Amino acid sequence: MEQREEQEFAEYFAARRDAVRRTAYMLCGDWHRADDLAQTAFVALHRRWRKIRDRGALDAYVRRSVVRAMIDETRRPWRRERQVDAVPEVPTADTEVGEAVATRSALLAGLARVPPRQRAVLVLRFLEGLDVAGTAEMLSCSEGTVKSQTARGLATLRDVLGDAVGDLRSTS
Repeated sequence: MEQREEQEFAEYFAARRDAVRRTAYMLCGDWHRADDLAQTAFVALHRRWRKIRDRGALDAYVRRSVVRAMIDETRRPWRRERQVDAVPEVPTADTEVGEAVATRSALLAGLARVPPRQRAVLVLRFLEGLDVAGTAEMLSCSEGTVKSQTARGLATLRDVLGDAVGDLRSTS
């Protein structure tokens, strides 16, 4: 790669690194895995940097790489998530900040219990702001699949969050 191309890539990486890492975190719920997913996406981008003609589509390319890497990781037997009966730490909701942390923790715990493909659809649709068509293109599936995965993912998330809200109310 030429020095000019290396510089362009370095500038893009510096500008988008945190946003890609946040997206990866919302997909997997673990900062260490999010770093791995973001790194995988940027390595894939770097390998193909010369071949990419539409520099305006870089964000979509990296986002797709992160989603695919997350789905691939969940398929590996040594990376499967393990559910536990008790949460190790229960956040206290004494203040407004505590409530925000408890809400965020409940959302992340709920997302962790949603199957990977449904989680990817929910993150892309509601946290990344993509529409149905954009999400379908990103995941290489039909718009109908996105709609059904969204409905199923939201139903699972509502069930999980309903249980979490019920647990919080019963301890208060």
